[in-house]
Amino acid sequence: MLDYGAGNVRSLVNAVHHLGFDIQFVEEPSDIAKADKLIFPGVGDFGYAMRALRNKGYSQPLKDYIASGKPFMGICVGMQSLFEGSDESDEPGLGIIPGKVSKFDATSKAVPHMGWSNVQVIKEQTKDEGQEVNYSMNDDKAYYFVHSYAARYTEKNKEWTLTTSQYGDELFISSVQKDNVFATQYHPEKSGYAGLNVLKSFLTGTGIVDNKHIISKEPVLYEKHRLTKRIIACLDVRANDQGDLVVTKGDQYDVRETGGNNDVRNLGKPVDLAKRYFEEGADEVTFLNITSFRNCPLGDTPMLEVLKRTSETVFVPLTIGGGIRDVTDPDGTFHPAFKVAGEYFRSGADKVSIGSDAVYCAEKFYENGCKKTGTTAIETIADAYGSQAVVISVDPRRVYVKDPSETTHHVVKNSQPGPNGEEYCWYQCTVKGGREGRDLDVVQLVTACEKLGAGEILLNCMDRDGTNSGFELELIRAVKEAVSIPVIASSGAGCVEHFEQVFEKTDVEAALAAGIFHRKEVPIQSVKDHLKKTNVAVRPVDTTIL
Repeated sequence: MLDYGAGNVRSLVNAVHHLGFDIQFVEEPSDIAKADKLIFPGVGDFGYAMRALRNKGYSQPLKDYIASGKPFMGICVGMQSLFEGSDESDEPGLGIIPGKVSKFDATSKAVPHMGWSNVQVIKEQTKDEGQEVNYSMNDDKAYYFVHSYAARYTEKNKEWTLTTSQYGDELFISSVQKDNVFATQYHPEKSGYAGLNVLKSFLTGTGIVDNKHIISKEPVLYEKHRLTKRIIACLDVRANDQGDLVVTKGDQYDVRETGGNNDVRNLGKPVDLAKRYFEEGADEVTFLNITSFRNCPLGDTPMLEVLKRTSETVFVPLTIGGGIRDVTDPDGTFHPAFKVAGEYFRSGADKVSIGSDAVYCAEKFYENGCKKTGTTAIETIADAYGSQAVVISVDPRRVYVKDPSETTHHVVKNSQPGPNGEEYCWYQCTVKGGREGRDLDVVQLVTACEKLGAGEILLNCMDRDGTNSGFELELIRAVKEAVSIPVIASSGAGCVEHFEQVFEKTDVEAALAAGIFHRKEVPIQSVKDHLKKTNVAVRPVDTTIL
């Protein structure tokens, strides 16, 4: 594996091990030529990746390896690097495939393209011999994508294109194949069993396709893209009174049992529960560390071990929230936020979720005249690992007003009247688990965070948390209208109809739930079955046998 030091490669290593293979890391340029098969997983910024390859002396040995005819597999930016360049950076690519990578149009859809999409296999074999050209991919399967830039299908790169996919009204190359080269824009190690089968096909096959027996067809541009709505299982994790990590849930962060011994409510062990959700069909799993283990040195943070163990058996995206901030160890060692995030990525996380610190970052942004400082946690993590790796977790609560003129904040007309019959409210951002309100409304927060580099919004609602009364639709619509990045609806889900309602009435990209999944009151499979019946596109639960 060629790893230049960006993002989560642990999950790919775990996937290879899960399939029964060993893998070694390239430690110096001369190691590249020694590989029997080479995998290059790129993550984040194209320019950062290409500079890293050249600075470490990997670029020319990589091109020589590919030219030698030995099997090569690229993933995400590892595929984009094969092209001549990218609009994301002035850095040139490897120049193996004609064409330049360009950004998606964000005027009609959220960018990044984040979630599960189908592929169109446009190459077919005329003879059944050697390595299968499609690498176990087919049009019925969905694979996990997370990217803002994509390679476009043209006559010049037609012979390279194995599959295309569609986002909005834009067609793009989702995998390439020619001779010994195979690469995917999606992440097979995060695409469940469908993705593991793609990886297995590369590892067990020859890795070389005889192109003499291949024919290509033209891709079809569909009327509507086939990006599925994501169902996310959230696990609130904290230490109980005995020091064990448990998954818990409560109303407004009150997680202790009422009466009796008043113990922390224990709904299961985080690693076991995450594995259960993966097998039940969750599209992503989110861990929210609701105590943040503030007195722990960075290297001893218990959540690091949770992520490491979870990523061994869970092959969908993992997000970790809580404690992603500047950390000072008891011995005085200082760790900036982007290095803290790096520890989580190396332990198996694909995204980090920033809560209270996002509010502080936004406040600094406005204090600085709506200009970036380059020093906030959002900016430094996004610069190092890409905006797709930064999720903002927002905890707003309603503040009612009789008339919009009473406040300078963004106001909505709410279906839930206030205590004195008020029809309007603004959503106040909170910090410290909702215990402290700030003079910042939700629209101000999310717009600032998007400009700072956040790639996704996890939108909670303090007034809906634990109520099972449905999502706060007015809040979600206000945020969706304010940003062009994906939004995850959270707080309030109590039945399958609530998921249907939030997708149909807000066009949000994903919906998250916790307690109803933990207690098996609403199984994930039931949510997906109901959504499918109501024509909401969802990823089917994958029962593929490896």
